[in-house]
Amino acid sequence: MAIDFLYFNTYHVAVDCIIFGFDEEGLKLLLCKRSFDPEKGKWSLMGGFLNPEESLDQAAQRVLTRITGLKDIYLEQFDVFSDVSRDPAARVVSAAYYALIKIGDYSNDLIAEFGAKWWPVSQYPELIFDHGQMVEEALVALRLKAKQEPIGFELLPQFFTIRQLRSLYESIYQTQLDPGNFRKKILSMKLLDQLPIKDKENSKRGAYYYEFNQQRYERFKSQGFLFEM
Repeated sequence: MAIDFLYFNTYHVAVDCIIFGFDEEGLKLLLCKRSFDPEKGKWSLMGGFLNPEESLDQAAQRVLTRITGLKDIYLEQFDVFSDVSRDPAARVVSAAYYALIKIGDYSNDLIAEFGAKWWPVSQYPELIFDHGQMVEEALVALRLKAKQEPIGFELLPQFFTIRQLRSLYESIYQTQLDPGNFRKKILSMKLLDQLPIKDKENSKRGAYYYEFNQQRYERFKSQGFLFEM
């Protein structure tokens, strides 16, 4: 009787995190210099291998906490990359996540430790392997999600002006938005609470600060409200 030869294929499972942040200059991407071969010294996304006791979500959260020092970060898996030749060192299947963090909460010491740098999403450098493709697909996923859910507030400080909010959406979609129409649209949703304080540094008259009301959004959502930006 013939005995079939069993071939065991060895491969690794990894997570890669596309980390987005936002400041006065626009939407940004956090990248680091790769510290080992192949492609040592070149720009890379943040990532790591899956541990035996972890789920993919747990692995991505571990990587983000180690690099940013932050917990409870908005995180979403958007694709899996499995091309056979995507990593020349080994067979690696990678689950890709995008994360949204407030740049002001991020530790500058960790930036220095990992040799990381914030890059404008429109001007980031060449990346290793298929990381550039991951970034472009993450941007598509982010833009689609931002149209349907108020995830943009994950990138803003707790208190913000309408101008800051409009600038965020302009950065996400890489287009100019009419200030008056945008203000009317966002205020009509009744998801923002106006605060009795103003930003007097960036406006002669002073622009009121607002705060996103998450509880009200959840209540509206349960009643059938659809966020549409």
